[in-house]
Amino acid sequence: MIIVRQLLRTKGHDIWSIAPDDSVYDALKLMADRDVGALLVLEEGNLVGILSERDYARKVILRGKSSMDTPVEEIMTQKVISVSPEQTIAECMTLMTDKHVRHLPVFEDDRLIGLVSIGDVVKAIMSQQEFIIEQLERYITNGG
Repeated sequence: MIIVRQLLRTKGHDIWSIAPDDSVYDALKLMADRDVGALLVLEEGNLVGILSERDYARKVILRGKSSMDTPVEEIMTQKVISVSPEQTIAECMTLMTDKHVRHLPVFEDDRLIGLVSIGDVVKAIMSQQEFIIEQLERYITNGG
C-alpha cells in the first residue's frame, strides 16, 4: 500500500500559501498562476485555514461579494483536516470522502511538509491498480 510519504516523494513537497489578510483576488490569481485548486492560509508560519475554489464560488460569487475587497480570512475554511506522512492513500481517500474535502495538508512532528489533493490520491490509486493488473497478467500468462 502506498503511503503519503511515497506520494510526496513523487509529486514533490511544494506548498502554495497566502496570508489571511490578503485579498481573495490575490489568492485566485496565485491559484491560477500555479494551476492549483486550493491554497493553505498561513499566518507567521502557522496553518490557520485553507482556501479553495469551492470557498470562492460559494462564499464570494454567490453572496455578491467582491474578490478585490474580501480578505481571505473571511471566506477560508478554518477547520483543516490533515494527515501524517505514514498514512495510506486509502486512508486519505476515505477521509476526503467522509469529510467532503479535496485537499489534505501533511504534517510531520507538527511541521507542514506538503499537501495532497484528491487528484494526487486518485492518480496514485490508479497507478497501484495498474501495477497489480500487470502482475496478475504476467502471472496468468506465465502459468503461475
